[in-house]
Formats: sequence, C-alpha cells, structure tokens
Amino acid sequence: MKKVRRITKNQEFGDILSCRKFTKTPSFILYRKEAKENHARIGISAGKKLGNAVVRNKVKRQVRSLIDEVFDFDEPWDFVLIVRPGYLKNDYAQLKNELSDARRKALKSSAKRGK
Repeated sequence: MKKVRRITKNQEFGDILSCRKFTKTPSFILYRKEAKENHARIGISAGKKLGNAVVRNKVKRQVRSLIDEVFDFDEPWDFVLIVRPGYLKNDYAQLKNELSDARRKALKSSAKRGK
C-alpha cells in the first residue's frame, strides 16, 4: 500500500471515526467517510489487545497486504480499519474473505443512502 493512500494523522482518524458509519466482522471494523481527495485512503489501527508492539506491527504489515489485494482505491471514501482480537484466530484466506465482505457491505450501504 503506497504512502499516498494511507491515513496517518490523528485528526483524520478522529474525523472518520466520528462519522459513525461502519461495518463489523469478527476480525475487523471498517469505518468510512467521504474522501477529501479523488482516491480512497485507508488508515489501520491495531490495539494493545492484539499483543505487544512486535505483534501489532506484524499484524499491520499483513493487513496492508490484504488491503492491496482487496481494495482498488477507486472508491470515493476514506476508510479506517480497526483490527479486532479475532484476527489472530483466522488464516489469511478467511481474513481476505472477511475484509472483502466488509468492503462490499460498506459500499453497498453507502450506495443505498446515496452518500
């Protein structure tokens, strides 16, 4: 995932989370807000419940790889992906399916509302 497509600033994370538009799966929570730029951006959050810093950094690297496979960055949305403790119980194929389902649900619900 290129750095141009990442959300890194705390203020931007807060803005997206405050919109309260989200989709849940056992391993992820995917928040969304209309994009400020003309391409999608994604921020990743891995809490301390996942493990120590080494584990969290490993999880974030794996999630970036999943994002590259699932997202095409043509959506008019900015996303924040929160990794839940259920992430550690699944294998890569299950996680990829969950993330693609979360993306599909988020885009489908946003299309219903017209936003």
